Amino acid sequence: MTEWHFYEPANGHGLPHDPFNAIVAPRPIGWISTVSADGAVNLAPYSFFNALNYHPPLIGFSSVGRKDSLTNTEATGEFVWNLATRDLAEAMNATSAMVDTEVDEFALGDIAHAPSRLVTPPRVAASPVAFECKVTQIVRLTTKEGDQTDTWFVVGEVIGVHIDTAMLDDGVYQTARARPIMRGGGPADYFEVGERFGMRRPG
Repeated sequence: MTEWHFYEPANGHGLPHDPFNAIVAPRPIGWISTVSADGAVNLAPYSFFNALNYHPPLIGFSSVGRKDSLTNTEATGEFVWNLATRDLAEAMNATSAMVDTEVDEFALGDIAHAPSRLVTPPRVAASPVAFECKVTQIVRLTTKEGDQTDTWFVVGEVIGVHIDTAMLDDGVYQTARARPIMRGGGPADYFEVGERFGMRRPG
């Protein structure tokens, strides 16, 4: 007989740690580089991130609070997503520090950057994949009652893709080879892509 823990989030979860982030997990990391209207470079990771659409390719990340990435995308309409990998985990973590707007997180994390082709923000040179994006929507999230939250969802269309060719076998991208990392639910939980299994959809 299964015993269930049921709770209504509005009334609290009744557990030592909020399970929401741990259940919707592991979540890919939105390692987002932007440039401000004044040309200041910013690099920050977001744990609310994912791919949203095939054609055109759309990705999105949520900014909880008005962070520099949000301000910069509002001002310029551009951002770059950089794949966070196990080899880059410490550098990625360094860029999560809450620092002043004028601080360059590339320098803070001792991260080399490379120029993008179609947008102004640079990409992480050591990241095996980067998506250059143009903003399509910025939506302030609301509650079921229609009240505004302190979270903004930024959607971008991928207009340029950089892939390290070492990640390709006969033109097929090898997901696990890059050793992508993902966010878990605890305050320090991260995961690396694990064992692969094959399964085709019917039809």
